Amino acid sequence: MSRALIIVDVQNDFCEGGSLPVAGGAELAGAISEYVDAHHGQFDHIVATQDWHVDPGAHFSEDPDFIDSWPKHCVAGTRGAELHPDLDTEYIQAYFRKGQFTAAYSGFEGLLAPDDAVPTGDRKPGAMPVSGGGFDAGTPAESDFAAGDDAIGLDDWLQSHDVEDVVVVGIATDHCVKATALDGVQAGYSVTVLRDLTVGVAEDLDDAVAEMELGGVDIA
Repeated sequence: MSRALIIVDVQNDFCEGGSLPVAGGAELAGAISEYVDAHHGQFDHIVATQDWHVDPGAHFSEDPDFIDSWPKHCVAGTRGAELHPDLDTEYIQAYFRKGQFTAAYSGFEGLLAPDDAVPTGDRKPGAMPVSGGGFDAGTPAESDFAAGDDAIGLDDWLQSHDVEDVVVVGIATDHCVKATALDGVQAGYSVTVLRDLTVGVAEDLDDAVAEMELGGVDIA
């Protein structure tokens, strides 16, 4: 039995200065790094998820309702989609990208990124290679990002590494953290969310926390 830490969407666009910032996001990136540095020995595996949008349809809107539609964010290959520079990637083993052509909140909708497209220890902010272009460089064809038969999802990866317990941290408590945690329970994992290592969009997160607890998530 293995234990995994899932770091959800600690990306530039979700932190201060990004296109869809969550208050406290940048500070959280540093706090998660400190936690991982101190506690990485408690986990057999550490992974991260990223919004990685190419053309997610109505998920992007110039007049967003901030429920089902949002300002443009985390466009594939742009700096906004990169992990925040204060998030230390030393111990992250795998990256799962979600939402290329649809809204995607749960990390369990993500697919394993290729090894040559993930950040390395010497990467500078803004230096992540562009995959096939992105909105500003010409939108790539959907086939360029389509999941093949050999595509590996987060659940596939966790199962292949004998993971049974997962701990979830990241952004945002009431959206992608919640969706990832609830999907983890549905997939059969024992799931804990570290409340102090998440930040949320809403000022009052009691409903989101209650929904997770009702869904079988442990809040620590």
